[in-house]
Amino acid sequence: MSERVCTSYKVLVGMEIHVQLATRTKMFTSAPNGATNFGAAPNSLVDEVILGLPGVLPVMNKRAVEYSIMVGLALGCKIARHTKWDRKSYFYPDLPKNYQISQYDLPLCGEGLFEIAGEDGSTKKVRIRRAHLEEDAGKLLHEAPGGHRIDHSIVDLNRAGTPLLEIVTEPDLSSPKDVATFGQELQKLVQFLGVSEGQMQMGHMRFEPNINVHITDQTGQVHKTAITEIKNLNSFNVLERATAYEIQRQIQNWIDTGSLGKKSTMGWDTGSETTFLQREKEEAHDYRYFPDPDLVPVEVSDQWLAELIAQVGELPAARRVRYVDALGLSPADAATLAGDRATGDYFEKALLAAGGSRRVATLVLTHGRRLCNERACSLSELGILPERIAEIAKLIDDNKLAPSSAGAVFDKLMDEDAPAEQIAKSLNLIQSSDSSAIDAAIGDLIAKNPPPLQDFRAGKQAALGALVGMIMKSGKGLNPKLVQERLKQRLS
Repeated sequence: MSERVCTSYKVLVGMEIHVQLATRTKMFTSAPNGATNFGAAPNSLVDEVILGLPGVLPVMNKRAVEYSIMVGLALGCKIARHTKWDRKSYFYPDLPKNYQISQYDLPLCGEGLFEIAGEDGSTKKVRIRRAHLEEDAGKLLHEAPGGHRIDHSIVDLNRAGTPLLEIVTEPDLSSPKDVATFGQELQKLVQFLGVSEGQMQMGHMRFEPNINVHITDQTGQVHKTAITEIKNLNSFNVLERATAYEIQRQIQNWIDTGSLGKKSTMGWDTGSETTFLQREKEEAHDYRYFPDPDLVPVEVSDQWLAELIAQVGELPAARRVRYVDALGLSPADAATLAGDRATGDYFEKALLAAGGSRRVATLVLTHGRRLCNERACSLSELGILPERIAEIAKLIDDNKLAPSSAGAVFDKLMDEDAPAEQIAKSLNLIQSSDSSAIDAAIGDLIAKNPPPLQDFRAGKQAALGALVGMIMKSGKGLNPKLVQERLKQRLS
């Protein structure tokens, strides 16, 4: 048998992403939501419904459905007007009632499209296959609280019943870097919408890449490896590393054995930085899906959908494009202002109050960001009203305040709230546009005939700046722009 050689390969990665929704209560019961009560004592967020006791009935959490539709709208998904709940049966210690309430053939959100910046700099389109709503399972622990070793597993059901949105993509990602980027952009999206805290270390988002490789051998024949799914990855760094390893493992396994593998579920060992086999992949029929008899279908009306569309509003990607096109900002600055909803909404209020002046962006990106860095807080948490920033921008545009003096006004506004002009006056920063005072200062300068004046008359245009500086020093509070204009007129 001839030696197998991989001359080229194509990577196909689809994603399954589990997003815990930040509702007050769980999906089908009034028990507190584990996602918004992280760190609670084990098994303290549990009631009869979670335990699956006889005679209990589930009640749907409407807000969880609304959060899911909002995500679907942001992903460009088709929103189902009629959907239902299904029982997914499996037997595991973290699922007391031995079935999970999920959605099978009628998901809440259907086909959609999400765009990211690809590793090669191009815009990569990732097709969304579906996004369905379900309840989360509990958690098996193999160490006791405090890190104490035990010879058995223990169960914490605080997570059980938490509203969980599962987003499934088509296999449109082609590199480990793109996989991580997709995860990061999705995190920003759910945080922007306010539907999830999106904290990876708290389990609010869990990623499961489905990976296979099309390998081309030396004869030109293509060999397609079986899809493997890596379960429960909860950091972007691990997501990228695990994907990269699994791609190379599949290629090397084909080179070494000729086998394309079996459809299977893998785990990630952080110690050895390798994937390992957990089990062969189940098929849908293994879960014996059937409609839940205790829950009525969900009907999404035109009015309800319109209300949710309004709640979604303008998305970060659209804001970034608008800031670049309308304000001439760099993509990086636009991303900073549109990165989270609170910052974007704050900036929008300041921009509106200033009549769309680009100077508002300059002020926010310089002095606003400086104060945020000093105080380790967000722009919306500074305590400065967005209207005050608009007032500062207008003072500068009207030549009443020098741009270099804006920082002092910002600092003063941190201590007291007052109109920006009042603050500037209290700091003696308001510039005078009194032409008679400016002309008098220019007359004094000409009478003294300093060397820079002689240089300027000799044709050295650079000397003009020194002359303006001398006038400003002799007559504090003068408008430098008007000083320069009047000086040029006088000398010409």
